[in-house]
Amino acid sequence: MIYLHKILPLLASPLFLVIILVLCGLLFRSRRAGLAAVGILIVCSLPVFSSKLISYLERDYSLVPPASAKTADAIVVLSGMVRTIEGANGLEYEWGEASDRIFAGIDLIKENKAPALVLTGGKLPWSVGKPEGEYLRDIAEKLGVSSDVILLTENVQNTDQEAKAVAKLLNKEVPNIILVTSAFHMPRAQKVFEAAGIVVSPFPVDFLSGADKTTLMHFIPSAGAFNNTSFFVREIIGRLYYKLKY
Repeated sequence: MIYLHKILPLLASPLFLVIILVLCGLLFRSRRAGLAAVGILIVCSLPVFSSKLISYLERDYSLVPPASAKTADAIVVLSGMVRTIEGANGLEYEWGEASDRIFAGIDLIKENKAPALVLTGGKLPWSVGKPEGEYLRDIAEKLGVSSDVILLTENVQNTDQEAKAVAKLLNKEVPNIILVTSAFHMPRAQKVFEAAGIVVSPFPVDFLSGADKTTLMHFIPSAGAFNNTSFFVREIIGRLYYKLKY
């Protein structure tokens, strides 16, 4: 089941749809299928289109200062911000797109918003190196967070497992947490944590929608925009998956 909501987005992605239409056009000599493939490819590659989709994912949230957060039993920072690379002296670690998560968690703990900072031991079956939470723990300690307040869950592979591992770690009847994750990820993450019996105060970060003005460049197809449209499809399917599950 862990791979189901990872495989479905591939099958429903714009790229897969375009490939299917092209194949249908070639096999059945259908001009309509070919034109539909070209049309989908162009529309999904328009920055003005993909940016609206990304904004939709984040529409319910806004960036707020850590001082404004409510107090809780723990601050939970979800994994998904570090990548492992082959360095000159072995495995090294670099930041990915969602690095705002750990720095927001550190800011919250320094604001005394909770007595504990919980990091999840993210490690997929194909991952190499140590679990992400261990690397993030070292970063937090280097930035002045006491090791006494940092808690690390067991190894987990997805948001569902993160929620259950956090509930097990906190070991309270109804734990209250500040949940730190990317804004686009917050709706399904909050649903999953609440399904695990946890009261959630969302603290979204890593916003993908900027305050840029619309220009002519937004109407020129690009590979980046196509990737953002595909990303939107994956996230919506992930939300539907957990909505049906819970």
